[in-house]
Amino acid sequence: MLINVQYTPYHLSNGTWDDQRETLTRTVLEMLELLAPGIGDLILHQLTLTPLDLERRFSLPEGCIFHGQMSLDQQLFMRPVPGYGSYHTPIHNLYLCGASTHPGGGVTGAPGYNAAHLIIREHAKKR
Repeated sequence: MLINVQYTPYHLSNGTWDDQRETLTRTVLEMLELLAPGIGDLILHQLTLTPLDLERRFSLPEGCIFHGQMSLDQQLFMRPVPGYGSYHTPIHNLYLCGASTHPGGGVTGAPGYNAAHLIIREHAKKR
């Protein structure tokens, strides 16, 4: 089982993630126990990756799996930045896809699907 806690802050008001990792783990498991009583007894192994761990292990700035927050100014045609929301770049035949492009991260594959279909359409026009 994987538990993904969305929007865990990178900057903490007290302490560091190295200090607060166990507190996060305990809090999440206590909440899970409310929804599924007894589940804690079934856990054989656990690994908690904080935003700092995600940054350290996977080079994700501030531990953001979406390569940029999913805020209003990072949606649709403004993702990853205004002017580059259509999967194009200024470099000929270089396209963007992945978590930093519309519609964002997750395991949908939608950014790659969208970029691939754009490339197919554009190259079909040239023939």
